[in-house]
Amino acid sequence: MLFAWITDPNAWLALGTLTLLEIVLGIDNIIFLSLVVAKLPTAQRAHARRIGLMGAMVMRLALLASIAWVVKLTNPLFTVFGQEISFRDLILLLGGLFLIWKASKEIHESIEGEEGGAEDQRPLLPRRHRADHAAGYHL
Repeated sequence: MLFAWITDPNAWLALGTLTLLEIVLGIDNIIFLSLVVAKLPTAQRAHARRIGLMGAMVMRLALLASIAWVVKLTNPLFTVFGQEISFRDLILLLGGLFLIWKASKEIHESIEGEEGGAEDQRPLLPRRHRADHAAGYHL
């Protein structure tokens, strides 16, 4: 029974999806670090790149551990219209609302432009990476 998941196609699909997601996020971290490290003096680049990659790995492991913890938070806190609401449900709801707000804000800024910003100043990060960092996807 312990290894019954090995014969479950859904488990393999989930593993493949998570593996692909980790590869994409890893590549994105490398691209982001390359952009940021390029602004440093040549002598500091290798050290900064190494620290950035180690930090990204530690952050990803910490987030994985926190997700494993959040998944277990299924004890009902209260009931709304006959539906039991747990702490996990609240975390998912708040996270979803944050992502909707952030996406709406980014779409609005891309259409209308940022208010009060100087036109000639270039941001440190491209818009896509600023949104990712605000959502906590990168170190």
